[in-house]
Amino acid sequence: MATGTHTAEAVTLARLPSGVELTTTIHRYRGPVDGPTCYVQGAQHGREINGTETLRRFHERLSLEQLSGTVVAVPVANPLTFDRVSYTTPEVLDSVNPNMNRVWPGDADGSLHQRMAARLWTEIEQADAVVDLHTGSPEMLPHVVYQEGDEDARRLAEAFGTELLLAERADDDATVEWHRRGFAGKLRVTAAEEGIPSITPELAHNKQIVEDVVEAGVEGLFDVCRSLEMLPGNVPDRDQTVARNHLGQVTATDSGLFRPEPALEVGQFVDEGTTLGTVYDPTTYEPLYEAVADRSGLLYVLTQEATVVAGDRLASVAEIDEA
Repeated sequence: MATGTHTAEAVTLARLPSGVELTTTIHRYRGPVDGPTCYVQGAQHGREINGTETLRRFHERLSLEQLSGTVVAVPVANPLTFDRVSYTTPEVLDSVNPNMNRVWPGDADGSLHQRMAARLWTEIEQADAVVDLHTGSPEMLPHVVYQEGDEDARRLAEAFGTELLLAERADDDATVEWHRRGFAGKLRVTAAEEGIPSITPELAHNKQIVEDVVEAGVEGLFDVCRSLEMLPGNVPDRDQTVARNHLGQVTATDSGLFRPEPALEVGQFVDEGTTLGTVYDPTTYEPLYEAVADRSGLLYVLTQEATVVAGDRLASVAEIDEA
């Protein structure tokens, strides 16, 4: 019986000023028969470690004999932020592009993050599908983001299996905020422009391994492979909600102490004008203002962190796609 192969290759992504190499490991799982190539990475933002643990368990459970094609997996896409348990690099190392997920496809002669992205892009540009594993905060409903109008990416998102799918508009159809935050340089967006169906699962939680989140991620990866006919079996039918405009954020208009409405939970539908919480002056006890939903939709983020600064995200509400 033909068997597949697994290799683990140490590669250099970039070098620090001292000459110390920033290295990571690229795993390649090749099945005994030809098929698509799926590229998967975790920890592009170093504190988002549930994606890394998802890939470790995927490695343990994958049957190479049943695999058609190739899975390329990078458990730590950004070793620098992983070591710092951070979202961005220190300014002294990359003051131009501190967030790696804004510089794709990278530049081999550019800043630190651009060089790291450029090395990984040599793997990504050969893929037929991309899964960029991310995680958010504990108070976030797990979801998958894909580019609106990309039906191949939507099928990948549906296969991954979260209850919530978020369709994001891009380029000329996107909001001013989307452009201001440099989202055109995200891996998912850049890959889509090159015709590679790409999704970003947001598994929720950071800095700690959360069992149900990781298990959902592992099963999601297996179902993505099944949907690409890389593994046998069918993707189960699921009851999923499709929403759009995941930039529907409610932000703090002043600093203070935030108390979310106790009756609210992520996953609930809220109407426009619903009170999401109140910000108080912690010294005088004076209510400063009520945070309210500026649209009707699905509440998928509601911060539980009490101390907020003007501009902080308090909540996110996604508009349900009725189509």
